[in-house]
Amino acid sequence: MSKLLHVNSPRDAIWNEIRRETELGISQEPLLASFMHAVVLRHDTLEESLALHLAQKLGAPVLGETILNEIMREALMSSPAIGVAIRNDLEAIRERDPACDRYSLPLLYFKGFHAMQTYRVAHYLWNQGRRELALYLQNRSSEVFGVDIHPAARIGSGILVDHATSLVIGETAVVGNNVSMLHEVTLGGTGKDTGDRHPKVGNGVLIGAGAKILGNVRIGDCAKIGAGSVVLEDVPARCTVAGVPAKRVGTCGEEPSRGMDHRFDCGDC
Repeated sequence: MSKLLHVNSPRDAIWNEIRRETELGISQEPLLASFMHAVVLRHDTLEESLALHLAQKLGAPVLGETILNEIMREALMSSPAIGVAIRNDLEAIRERDPACDRYSLPLLYFKGFHAMQTYRVAHYLWNQGRRELALYLQNRSSEVFGVDIHPAARIGSGILVDHATSLVIGETAVVGNNVSMLHEVTLGGTGKDTGDRHPKVGNGVLIGAGAKILGNVRIGDCAKIGAGSVVLEDVPARCTVAGVPAKRVGTCGEEPSRGMDHRFDCGDC
């Protein structure tokens, strides 16, 4: 991704572009000047900006905005890998979502981006042994954003979660890099099984709205899952499946997640 530079670099191109876009946004809508200054322009780094914005959204009587901001900042600033993932996610949204023509839009307004970055903080805390706090953040994200991602799930970078409402990702799920998924997607189990029980999604996969992938099944790299499908078996790489239960309906080219074409008769099938 050409604009991605090392976290906190003075030449952090994405952060610099977000600041430029925000200044332009203020000139176009002065009523939002205070909001945009508070979220973006008063901060030196993307991590500081995001920590405050998430804390403002997720603050509650149990854990207020101030302490949540400290928790978020610690996680985001302590893990360079999270910083890289944040920027890759922003690139993914900017490149794939036709409603997004600025890097600042996901940071300011897109709850799918907010939920994914809250997961990244919760996952960091989970791996640090602070599991109660990680689960608390999962609960708050579910309440505020309508997105339920278990902090133990493993999710790569370059993720587009479009619209996001009712997205569910279970505890032992694995999601690769450059994956796109829409609202009401479930990566869940099939019952009361314990242990490794959730889907493993490869790189470059496109998952349509309302699709349910259930059980410890594997979705191969660059596969496409049709909207509303119920997937109960493994899906080979570069294969398109659809239906209830899902059946193979075609093949895919390179990374359908980037093209975002959900039709079965599209040019890459």
